[in-house]
Amino acid sequence: MPARLRRAPIEDVRAALAAVEGGTAQKSDLKLLVKHYLATLEDKAPGHSVEVRVPPFAAVQCIPGVRHTRGTPPAVVETDGATFIGLATGALSWAEARESGKVSASGERTDLSPYLPLH
Repeated sequence: MPARLRRAPIEDVRAALAAVEGGTAQKSDLKLLVKHYLATLEDKAPGHSVEVRVPPFAAVQCIPGVRHTRGTPPAVVETDGATFIGLATGALSWAEARESGKVSASGERTDLSPYLPLH
């Protein structure tokens, strides 16, 4: 089992968010925010029934339910970094992301709206 992700220091999160909002974000800012918010999701919804993937940055297993251990998970949510940050911060709703096709979600328990936004 991979190690759990860790939240970033709040001052680093604020700086990266400012870069995103100001349109000057680098890939390192996106990576920091994605990993921070995935760690927050793990804390908010502990479990192993849904794999949330944000390539190329990271993936976590969360949401209570049947534990997944091998092969393709039965429930997967996948999106890009900018969309995940929007969901995590509340700048984008789960419904908007699903309707626009920015999020792919298949399997049981993949509705993350009860856990969003993450701050």
